[in-house]
Amino acid sequence: MSRNEFICDCNVIHQDIVDSTKKSLPEEDIFNKLAEFFKILGDTTRVKILFALDKNEMCVCDIANVLGMSKSSISHQLGTLRRSGIVKCRKSGKEVFYTLDDEHVQQVFEVGVEHIEHRK
Repeated sequence: MSRNEFICDCNVIHQDIVDSTKKSLPEEDIFNKLAEFFKILGDTTRVKILFALDKNEMCVCDIANVLGMSKSSISHQLGTLRRSGIVKCRKSGKEVFYTLDDEHVQQVFEVGVEHIEHRK
């Protein structure tokens, strides 16, 4: 397979497709936020936390125990995920429980896992 096999070698512009796509482009801010969302997901520890939270609502101690990490490192990553709107928390007495923020985060995460598992 040659390196240039996937390079378009024509000069034809499909103007209807170009125009349609340009009209559908969101504002630049949406692209920036989307890139930040995926950047936050680009960390193995955070992905492991999300996997745990996809299964159960959990406190920091539980997550630390599941992942074999310190509560401090888990808390740090949960803070990043919370500020990014990927997880949310609720307080019950002295305990704080974390879950995925909403069904959209859950769907993105589960579709990603399914995609990876399907490619095995």
